Amino acid sequence: MPQSLSAVYVHLVFSTKERVPFLRHKTIRDSLHPYLGKISKQLGCAPIITGGVEDHVHLLARFGRTITQAEWVKELKRVSNLWLQNKYSLQDFAWQGGYADFSVSASNLETVKKYIANQKCHHRKMNFQDELRALLRRHEVDWNERYIWD
Repeated sequence: MPQSLSAVYVHLVFSTKERVPFLRHKTIRDSLHPYLGKISKQLGCAPIITGGVEDHVHLLARFGRTITQAEWVKELKRVSNLWLQNKYSLQDFAWQGGYADFSVSASNLETVKKYIANQKCHHRKMNFQDELRALLRRHEVDWNERYIWD
């Protein structure tokens, strides 16, 4: 086949360091989420939806063919970290060291989009840590509680 084609969808989740609610102001989130989408697009990973609440972010994207997951996340965090520190004077701001990402089938895109869009409502009932544990269980990912939080 002379042409390389790909349709890989990824649901990425990462939080602020120690889940500090740096993103509690709607103004910050309303500018951060599209900014993360812009960074992702520049990295060749077309954003579908970005959302989250005061202490974490969800990003659903069509993953690019020329970048690794680790490079994608590293750049998303690095660029947005600097941007948040400069634009909002959040000098103490930091993202957590790790992340979780999950494959999404094309038939499940609408469900994941709704899930990300409804983060505010969802988190009235569940905190980030319980949400991540549930996602890890749903995707059958093994984890060690000692090493997952920073």
